[in-house]
Amino acid sequence: MTETTELPRTAGPDSGLGGNWKVIVLNDDHNTFDHVAQALARYIPGMSISQGYQVADAIHHTGRAVVWSGQREQAELYWEQLRDEGLSMAPLERD
Repeated sequence: MTETTELPRTAGPDSGLGGNWKVIVLNDDHNTFDHVAQALARYIPGMSISQGYQVADAIHHTGRAVVWSGQREQAELYWEQLRDEGLSMAPLERD
């Protein structure tokens, strides 16, 4: 019979890659609707330019919008790509 040994945790329970994470774009005064819509369509899977404009409008009127939700590794990639395009980003949030 084999014995199972549980190793001690090195971080808290919310530190793993599991679960869904939200990518949130914030409203700002320096990005145009065109730029936001094009960046979203370029980097967010399945988002068209038309949908990008709808999200840009929501960002403008509410101050923020969740543009993607999913696994942390992908969320980090999309967050970095949008940030590198100059969009104002909120920190990743757990969904």
